[in-house]
Amino acid sequence: MRERVNGASRRQGIPIGNLTSQLFANVYMNEFDQFIKHVLKVKLYARYTDDFIIISQNPVYLVGLLKPIQDFLKNTLHLNLHPGKVTIRKYSHGIDFLGYVILPHHRLIRKRTWKRILRKFQAKVRDCKQGGISKESLNQSLQSYLGILSHANAHELEEFLKNKQLF
Repeated sequence: MRERVNGASRRQGIPIGNLTSQLFANVYMNEFDQFIKHVLKVKLYARYTDDFIIISQNPVYLVGLLKPIQDFLKNTLHLNLHPGKVTIRKYSHGIDFLGYVILPHHRLIRKRTWKRILRKFQAKVRDCKQGGISKESLNQSLQSYLGILSHANAHELEEFLKNKQLF
């Protein structure tokens, strides 16, 4: 994030993906977790860094949570909900969370995540063929992607990546 001070640009925050950013987010957002669980008494809540979901069968209840959550985040943690990322939807339509689409009985890889994995792995295969990275490095990348895919119904993509590595 960049902040402008007297016309000059100044970096603010820590890089996303940095392990310390995850740790700091968990420490910073603990107060939010406590608010959600103990003040609002939300039963089905999950959060990872700055992404969170609340599950309920009652859409009116969910809409009613928006204002107290927005107020708490703004007044206590000096944060705002991203207006384009707040959604209330039927669970049967899937919940888009952390790169997956979570459905009642299975998980899928988000299409954008699937495309990114494919694009990056194909680039690594090209780098390996041209001698830019070792086969060991390529295999480490493959194992990382397979780990991500192991949390979803993504057998076809897993097989595609394994076969792609061979050629």
